Amino acid sequence: MNVSDPYKVLQVDPEAEDEVIEAAYRRLARKYHPDVAEGPDAQERMVNINRAWEMLRDPLKRAAVDRARTRTAGTAARVAAADARARTTSTSGPAPSSSAHRSPAGHDAPAGTTASRTAWGFPGVSDPGDAGLGPRPQFVSPNWTSGRSAAGHRYDAGSMGTAQGDGAAGPPPGNPRGSVLNFGRYAGWSLGEIARMDLEYLEWLDRTPIGRTYQGEIDELLRAYRRRMTASNPTDGQRGLFRRR
Repeated sequence: MNVSDPYKVLQVDPEAEDEVIEAAYRRLARKYHPDVAEGPDAQERMVNINRAWEMLRDPLKRAAVDRARTRTAGTAARVAAADARARTTSTSGPAPSSSAHRSPAGHDAPAGTTASRTAWGFPGVSDPGDAGLGPRPQFVSPNWTSGRSAAGHRYDAGSMGTAQGDGAAGPPPGNPRGSVLNFGRYAGWSLGEIARMDLEYLEWLDRTPIGRTYQGEIDELLRAYRRRMTASNPTDGQRGLFRRR
């Protein structure tokens, strides 16, 4: 039996923390256990719930699930784009040949010329389209942005960021401690350097899937800076429903 999306089976968000996922599993297990649930599909549903929990309780298995969901989402987006292009072509007539494009003035021009490039609304930039699917529809806004915010905690667009490949926060301040990030605003910084400058960023990173690799180090730093006060090792030796593992 295949569990296509364990997050849907356990009815949790893909960004949910481990404690939330465990709580959802226990709630569903109590509700749909064959000893208490009625209906012929109770046993099958309980099998799905158990398998989904097995896939998400282990960090390595959960990371594999996240990668598979990303690939599936990308494939669905490409299929939707291809369908949209097919509908556009069917309503507007045959697409231009691969050797020529239609210019804004209505004349055919060889691919790669100024006329063919400006037909997309971006002078000097050509768009070859996807292989085998033809050119893309001409509906991309010239005001498109990446969606990244230019403002944030201690972010100064005038002084941060360098041409040497550092993140937006600039080069690390020195005296590194712990793992070094290779992504985001603090690319090139160690976790210890980030902790001295921006504890809020570490708290955000601790809640995201990309930060799972560093959760042990982040937990130690947050406790050292007294931003996390809960006991790291419960004295009773039992892991409670909402305790951090």
